[in-house]
Parts: sequence; structure tokens; C-alpha cells
Amino acid sequence: MTLSRQREQNRLLKYLSYLAVLLLLAAAAWHFTRPEPVRVQLANAGRGTVEATVSNTRAGTVKACRRAKLAPPAGGQIARLLVRKGERVKANQILLELWDDDLQAQARLAEQQLNTANTRVDEVCTVAEMSSKEAVRARQLRERGFISAEGLERAEADAKAKQASCTAARSEIAQSRSRIDAAHAGLRRMILRAPFAGIVADISGELGEYATPSPPGIPTPPAIDLIDDRCMFVSAPIDEVDAANIKVGQASRITLDAVKGKSFPGKVKRVAPYVLEMEKQARTVEVEVEFVELPTAENLLVGYSADVEIVHASHEKVLRIPTQTLLEGKRVLLFRPTDGALEERVVTTGLANWEYTEIVSGLNEGERIVMSLDKEGVKAGVRVQPEVVK
Repeated sequence: MTLSRQREQNRLLKYLSYLAVLLLLAAAAWHFTRPEPVRVQLANAGRGTVEATVSNTRAGTVKACRRAKLAPPAGGQIARLLVRKGERVKANQILLELWDDDLQAQARLAEQQLNTANTRVDEVCTVAEMSSKEAVRARQLRERGFISAEGLERAEADAKAKQASCTAARSEIAQSRSRIDAAHAGLRRMILRAPFAGIVADISGELGEYATPSPPGIPTPPAIDLIDDRCMFVSAPIDEVDAANIKVGQASRITLDAVKGKSFPGKVKRVAPYVLEMEKQARTVEVEVEFVELPTAENLLVGYSADVEIVHASHEKVLRIPTQTLLEGKRVLLFRPTDGALEERVVTTGLANWEYTEIVSGLNEGERIVMSLDKEGVKAGVRVQPEVVK
């Protein structure tokens, strides 16, 4: 009996050892064939500032606050070109002069006519004064009976005629002065002056060429293109659905395609009072954003393409996550450090922009969520391996 029991125990131990070996082999097979955890990037739910922003729908353009495409008020041949391209000029500085010899001669003639008129006034009015005195003496002689009534009438009529001649001569002086003013006005029309201080961007005329002002409705190249580069702004189109959030004075950020990796502070200076309706394009509102301070290290040029980001609301010290971690339906994949698996969590959001989204509820500060949502196999329940913890 004892021998039989011992054999059964040996057989049981043998089976148990086989089972243990099989279990070890199965565990080893599972261990070596199990799928590797997906490597993902994680981001912390932390506190910071979240801004609600509006951006332009198409590229904006850097413009000067003042830019004048100048042409002389009158047409004529360019006699003197006093500036060069790229030259800085002061306000009221002469830029070019047209040929005006004929107008100069007219001005001199008008001045000579004024001198002649002054001389004639001296002559005629002196005679008129003498005639008036003679009329007074004739009246006295008539009272004494020395001359007839007809003689008195002739003296008084002559005095009135001479006085009228004096008045006419004085009016000729006024006419001469008006002719001088007209001649000088004509001369001023032959001179092109800078309406403000700035830099000469372009010159389309040369010495000896004929310059002419642009007729209404017919654009012609300006003689001189003048830019005031001390003040610049960005004009950009904003989608009409965002226009209601934009107000003058709101803070903005300006980025330039020509200056990589930098942004410049700006401020909304104007919101157009109408909506642009262009064929095959979305309806937009033109917004002007001025630079708070013009860049000094960068060569800022009029005509640069630019983008604006206008901040119309801001929440500080709120719980936030990177916007790219949000799934459709306001869901995130939460990393469980206990088992390394992912858990789906629905969150309530507040303000949002391209970079951050405010979390009102659904997450706690310090919890980590998946950023690598585009990786294959990333979904709820999957074990993952953190790649970079931010």
C-alpha cells in the first residue's frame, strides 16, 4: 500500500513538473511574442494663459501710413530733377521742376506792367488833384461873379473826369497785381514739392522727358513715388464670421514671411465698415494692424506679405492642454501610469487657439495625455511607452 501511494505521488510530481514546464514555455512564448508598447509623446495638463485669437484668411500686406504717387499739377518738360531713388527728402522740398521760361517771362511782364501802372497812377491822380483844386477856385470866382456858370460847370466836369481817370488807373494796379499772382501760381504748378518727409521709392521721368498729370480715371505712372516709412501697418482680410470679435485697440501679433521665427507686437487701428464681396472668394472684412514699434534690426519694406493674429479674449492661469491633443468630440487619451495603458476621457473646453485649449473640467493638473495621435495603434486600452514627457 505504501509502495503504491509512493508511485502515485511520483507520477503526480512528474505531471506537475511537466505542467510547470509547459506554463513556463507558454509564459516565455507570450513574453517574447507579445506586441511592443507603442511609443508616444505625452504632454502635461498644466496652467497658463489661453488666448482667443482671429487670423487673416489670406496673406496681408505691409503698407506705409502715407504714400504719395506724385505728378506735377501741370504738364511739361522736365528741366531739373533734384532727387534720386532711395534719397530721403524733407517736407516741402523741391523734387523736380518743369520748363517754365514762358511763365517766367509772363511774370516779369506782369511786374513791369505793375510798375507802369504805378507811374500812370502818379501822373493821372496828380492831374486829378490839380483839377479838383481848380474846380474849388472856379466855385469861389463864380461866387464873386468873375466867371460864368458855364465856366464853373466846365471846371467841375473836368475835375470829375480827371478823378475817374485816377480811379481807373488805380484799378489797373489791382489788375497788374492779380496778373502777377496768376503768373506766380503758374510757376508753382511747374514745381513738384514733397508733401511730407519720406524716402523716394521710384522715379519714372528723366531730364528732358515730358511729364503729365494723370487724367481722371486714366492711371499713368507717377513722376515720383514717395513713401513715409516712419509709420507702417499691415492690411489683412478677416473672415466675416470673425469680424464681430474685432475692435480697434486690440493687441495683435504680426509675422512676416521675410522674417522667419519672429513676431512683432501690433495693435488694431482700423476695422473696415463694410464687407468685401469678391467672386469665388469668401466674404472678408479688411483690418489694419499697426506696429507698436517698427522693427529696427530687420529691413522692413513696404509690400512685404504678412499675417496678423488678433487677440480678442484672454484667460490667465487656467488649466490648459495643447490643442493638437484633442480628438473629435472633445476627447483626449489619458495615460495611466499604473499600467501604462491609455484611457479615453471626455473634457469640457473653454477658450482655444491653434496652440492651447482651456480645460474647464475632465482633467486634473499634472495628468498626462497623448500628443502622438497620428501614430498607428494609438487608441484607448493600448499599452504605450512614453517617448518624451513634456
